Order: sequence, then C-alpha cells, then structure tokens
Amino acid sequence: MKDIVKSYTLGETESVVLKNVQLSVDAGEFLAVLGPSGSGKSTLMNMIGCLDVPTSGTYHLSGRLISEQSEKELAAIRRTEVGFIFQSFYLLARQNARGNVELPLIYAGVEPEERRERAAAMLDRVGLSDRAAYFPKQLSGGQQQRVAIARAIVTNPTILLADEPTGALDQKNGQQIMELFQKLNDEGHTIIMITHDEGIAKRAKRIVRLLDGVLTEGVL
Repeated sequence: MKDIVKSYTLGETESVVLKNVQLSVDAGEFLAVLGPSGSGKSTLMNMIGCLDVPTSGTYHLSGRLISEQSEKELAAIRRTEVGFIFQSFYLLARQNARGNVELPLIYAGVEPEERRERAAAMLDRVGLSDRAAYFPKQLSGGQQQRVAIARAIVTNPTILLADEPTGALDQKNGQQIMELFQKLNDEGHTIIMITHDEGIAKRAKRIVRLLDGVLTEGVL
C-alpha cells in the first residue's frame, strides 16, 4: 500500500478516514494492526481484503494493482487470496462444522468428495476432527472460532485477515486462538490481525499502530 487515502463525503462534509497510509507486508509475516475504536482499522481491513477501494493511492496484492481489477476479478481475489476471520464467527447455523468449512470450496467449484476431504483435514488441523458433525450452537465460542479459522484456510489463501479474532472470547479461549495463529504462521501463513488489545497485538511478530487514520510502525 502506498499513499492510501480513504475519505467519505456526507453532504458538504468530507471525512478522511485513512491518511496517506504506507504499508508493506511480506509473505509469511504475522502483523498486528493496533488501534482504538474509530481509528480506521475496519476501513483498512476492508482495503486489504479488497472489500473496498481507496479514494487515492495504490495497493498491490501479489503483484496485481487492485484499482485495475474488475468487480468479477475482485470477487475472485477475495475468494482465493484472502481468508477472512471475524470476531462474530459468521457460521451458518443450519450447517455443521464440516459444512461450514466446505462453503468456500463450493464457491470455488470444488467437487463434493474433494470438499469433504479438505474440510475434514482442516478441522483436524485446528483440533476439531471430533466435532465435524456438530452444529454451531453445540460448540463453545472458542470451538466456533476454530471452525471459522478452518474455513478461512481451506482455500490456502495468500493472507489470513483476522478482525478482532479474540474479541468475543474469554481469556483462555483467546489465548488458544492466538496459539493456533502462531502455529499457522510458523507453517508459513501470512497473517494480518486487526485488534485494539495491546496484549493480543504483542503475540504478533510485528506491530503497526493506527490512530486517527495515520499508520505508524509499531512502537507501543
């Protein structure tokens, strides 16, 4: 990201949410974006995940200039390049754990047998092979987040983008999720984590701070 600006206009009032953001992330990094509510973290996350485009500036992801991509191409990038992990899990209540993990593979056109095998492998990877047939309401918060992580990594994305991934969890489950992130990063996954929690941010290998739309390299 170079010189990224994001502004919104409401009537005659312009609000600048991101101000000349410069950010480079290498493959295999574990980065925490730390900042309070209202600092622009969600807007930055939407930019990284190709859910929104900047008002000005340039963003290259895996060598592609995102501003030149069509809506169809952006959808394909979101489907294959980015694995999203949210605070609220966003699991489908009527699908069991395996069914939830299979969803991205359905959108990617993967055949049913391969979907089942890959979903089972990912659930095993996050320590939930014995919960594949359980529905979200039968799982703890920590287990639901593990299912969400399995869903995010099943397509082998370039980036895991985690938005307050421990925000809905108690301390014990939060620590378990961070241990899982560290394991995934050790295996080579690039992780960008959005958080307001300094303790959680310190579990990453690099920290940047976002305050009032200004991003600085991460001295706490």
